[in-house]
Amino acid sequence: MGKIEEVRAEMVAAMKNKDKDRKDTLSALLAALKNKAIDKRADLTEAEENEVIKKEIKQTQETKELAPADRTDIIEECEKRLAVLKEFAPEEMSEEAIRKEISEVLAGLGIEAPTGKDKGRIMKELMPRVKGKADGALVNKLVGEVIQ
Repeated sequence: MGKIEEVRAEMVAAMKNKDKDRKDTLSALLAALKNKAIDKRADLTEAEENEVIKKEIKQTQETKELAPADRTDIIEECEKRLAVLKEFAPEEMSEEAIRKEISEVLAGLGIEAPTGKDKGRIMKELMPRVKGKADGALVNKLVGEVIQ
């Protein structure tokens, strides 16, 4: 069962439970997934579905961060949306798992003492391995720690 069917089933359950906030969030997510499928003119792969979900989460987090502190209604709404969206988000890699991938990439490239000059080569090898599974900013930070 793809994410579209899963989200649709959850949305129907939310409607039956008269949970308007959850239904609205799921409705927006369903629309985003369907629009991506329409743009592609084919069914979405799991990676593409996860990409859409992550994009929705990122947009909601940005809205929350940009909301003025006195607008607690917006902040609360964003927090509710994030809670629902994270139910469908793929499992993120832990820092430990990312560090392991970095070590494997360094071994594969034969780099024992990485310098700033090696960062491009390391990221070029590493990013395809962690794409969709880890936050790019976190990966960049951890690679930066290795390059000292």
